[in-house]
This record gives sequence, structure tokens and C-alpha cells, in this order.
Amino acid sequence: MSSVATETTKAPKTSKDWDMAAVAPFIALALLLVLGYFANPNFISVANLMNVITRSAFIAIIALGATYVISSGGLDLSVGSMVAFVASLMILFMNSGTIADPMFMLITAMLLAIALGAACGLFNGLITTIGRIEPFIATLGTMGIYRGLTTWLSQGGAITLRDRELQALYRPVYFGSIAGIPVPIIIIFVTAAIAAFVLYRTRYGRHVIAVGSNEDVARYSGISVNRVRTIAYVVQGLCVAVAVLLYVPRLGSTSATTGILWELQAITAVVVGGTALRGGVGRIWGTVCGAFILEIVGNIMLLSNFISEYLIGAIQGAIIIIAMLVQRSLMRK
Repeated sequence: MSSVATETTKAPKTSKDWDMAAVAPFIALALLLVLGYFANPNFISVANLMNVITRSAFIAIIALGATYVISSGGLDLSVGSMVAFVASLMILFMNSGTIADPMFMLITAMLLAIALGAACGLFNGLITTIGRIEPFIATLGTMGIYRGLTTWLSQGGAITLRDRELQALYRPVYFGSIAGIPVPIIIIFVTAAIAAFVLYRTRYGRHVIAVGSNEDVARYSGISVNRVRTIAYVVQGLCVAVAVLLYVPRLGSTSATTGILWELQAITAVVVGGTALRGGVGRIWGTVCGAFILEIVGNIMLLSNFISEYLIGAIQGAIIIIAMLVQRSLMRK
């Protein structure tokens, strides 16, 4: 790899740059924990915090994939619709009774969901790269496609897992725990660790940052821009599939409304975590922190009487605007 591409992946040289970009989300998280305690002492209990982190699993995992897409200079608005589509097909397959053995059926359904997620991500990536359509427009289109297909599959209603034996077998994937730690929390950190290793320690990860930093320079350096971005969308699809694997045992049902506005929450988590929306900077652990912040804000609103819980969406929208203004001010410095 050329020196130009390598330089784009180096960590900031000054402690000020590093602190402002990487540590700020964690400082905000700590301040929120203090605020939550004063709003309601029950907020800081282990049970409540475990519950909050568990409920953030869907957005946290999806946002990890969004970190790759955004870091490479892309954008994916279809993730919420993709969740609904993949989950619907997964449940329909389990309801089909094609495989008699419940365990084998469950494993096959999970592999199917992963394959479908990767295929949807690949579809988004190819439309964006080979089709040369702006990511915003391309994924806005696929968002409509996935949502429309889900509505058609469910005939405007809900698709529910009917097999009680499968439900009982699958339930521990979301509601179970290992050594007292809920399974979704373990999956969040395992997924984040893998994502961080690939982004920070592999050639592909360096290529992602290089492409997001300057597409032309990356291309002149011998990097296949289309390949890098397409793989980033596949990673996004795989993360959506992992979120689906947790979502289905929680509710056992999907509908055309499943995953609505999850794309906004995922992008907000990424931006709050310090990843630049313009591309070229990716912070995996910051993204996880950003997802926790969103869920904690909602939890504080529910436990206190200061702000109506119906304003959660408005607060999350305000958070992404504030995060973008903070990023812009840091860039000017």
C-alpha cells in the first residue's frame, strides 16, 4: 500500500485531537449516568442498566455495520426495512415445517437469515457502486423495496412464529444469560470486538478509511474503491442479520412497521460515537457508546417526569444535529 493510504489511517498525533474525537462520547455517557442517578436513584441499579444495554442491542449491532458504510463514504437508509424483510422470511421459513428436527430447523433458519442479510447488503452495495447511484438515493429505493416486500409477505398484518417448541428453543438467545450477563450484551461486545479488529488491524480496514478519506487518492494508490464499498455494505447486511437473530426470539413476530426509524437511530449512534459522516474516520467502540447513550436518554425520560416519553424521537433527532454541529466545530479547529 502506498504511503498516502497509510497516512490516512494513523491515529491523531496530538492528545487534544484524540481526546476530543474519541473520549468525548464516553465522557457524555458518564455524565448521563450521573444525571440518571439524580433523576431517579433506581436508574443506576444493575438490573436497570443491564436492561437498558440489552434493549440497545439491535441498534448497537446495526450501527456497527453502519460505521463501516459511513467510514467508507457511503450511507444506508434501508437497515430498518431490511430487518423487517429478513425477519419475516426467517419466520416464514420456520413456519413452513420443511425440517422436522427443531434444533436443525432453528440452525438452518439462522443461517438463512445471515445469508439473506448479506445478500441484501450486497444488493445495496452493487447498486451504489456498479450502478453509480448516490448512496442516499440507492438505499432510499431499497428501503421502499424491502418495506414493500414485507407488507406483501404479511398481507398488511403480522407474521408470527407458530411453533411453540421452536419458540421455547429460540427464546434463550435473547432472554438467556451466561455467567449472569444477558446474551444480547455478550453478542454486542463480541460483534464490536470483531468489527474493531477488522477495521483497525487488517488491510481491508485500512482501505475502508482510505476510501472514505479521499476516493481519488485511494484509487490512484491501487485500492479497488468499488470492492471496498461493496464489502462495507455486505458487512452492514451481516450486522442487520445478527440483529434479526436477536429480534425474532424477543417478539416472535414481525410486520410492515418493524424497524421503522431504526436507520435514524443507527446513524445517530455512529455520529454520536465520533465517526465522521463525511467518511474517513471510523470509531467502533464510540458507536457502541453512542447506541448506549440513545437508550439511556430514553430510559431517563421514562424514569423521570421532566420530559414526556413521547418526545423520545424528537430528542434523538436533536442529538444527531448537535453531534454534527460538534463535529463541524472540531473540524474547524
